[in-house]
Amino acid sequence: MRVMLLGTGAALVDPDRNHSSILLTVRGVNYLFDCGHNATRQMVTYSVDPVSVRAMFLSHLHFDHIADFAYYMISTWMMGREEPPVIVGPPETQHFVTSQLAEGAFAKDIEARAQYPQRQANFDYLKPPVLECTPGLVYEDDLVKVTACYVEHIPREISPCFGLRMDTVDGKSVAFSGDTAPCDAMIELARDVDLLIHECTFPQKAIDFRSKVGIGTWAHTSPSEFGRIATESRAKQAVATHFGHFETTNTILRKHMAKHMPIELVGPEFMDDVVTDIRSKYSGPLHIARDGMTIHL
Repeated sequence: MRVMLLGTGAALVDPDRNHSSILLTVRGVNYLFDCGHNATRQMVTYSVDPVSVRAMFLSHLHFDHIADFAYYMISTWMMGREEPPVIVGPPETQHFVTSQLAEGAFAKDIEARAQYPQRQANFDYLKPPVLECTPGLVYEDDLVKVTACYVEHIPREISPCFGLRMDTVDGKSVAFSGDTAPCDAMIELARDVDLLIHECTFPQKAIDFRSKVGIGTWAHTSPSEFGRIATESRAKQAVATHFGHFETTNTILRKHMAKHMPIELVGPEFMDDVVTDIRSKYSGPLHIARDGMTIHL
């Protein structure tokens, strides 16, 4: 099993990190956890044909986890793919899919392109099957089984958020938190996995500041809590990801980060703080995510 991190950043525009997306490959078959901005381009960059994705799993409907969806679907339609991927996501995923494609935001683009016979031949590709999650088994085929649990990121009445776990026919397992505050359900979902991929969006100082002043959401997992979750789940390896731009040196991004937290809390040195805090609770194999990182299980 191969795990490739296509995007490891959070919501802002970051020249060093694309939005959330993870490619999982089992016996040559590809599956996608999240489809944040640039996921499709990243696949091509790393020599993965986007038409090879069998199923796509959306942890929740925040834009940094779904922004590349229409681009993925329209570009792979233009590449001639005939059978669409299965789309698995939270309630309202069907509405999201429909509103993006032939009946929604890109309707005129699709109508124009569909005038060509080669586009008409696979037009039904733009109506992919959608499975909306509840906790438990959400997808199964001949190679993998995917289960989900509720996680705690935004109020469930607005949009439920899910952690995901993939178990393969070869006995390998990967769990992905999506975005969440620390929660016991994710620890149980990730029990004894070969690889835990968990958000670690902000250093503790940034979480404390955002919580105090009410900027954005502070429903994220601190580095020390990430370490505790990795330890309590008994994960064999752990990946910290979904970094909230706190280590950037980019002038423009730093200017806009100053609206979200004191600029003195932004800089590469804070990644050292993150690692130190994780290590205070977790002593196992640890990866600090970067775009393009590949892990073989």
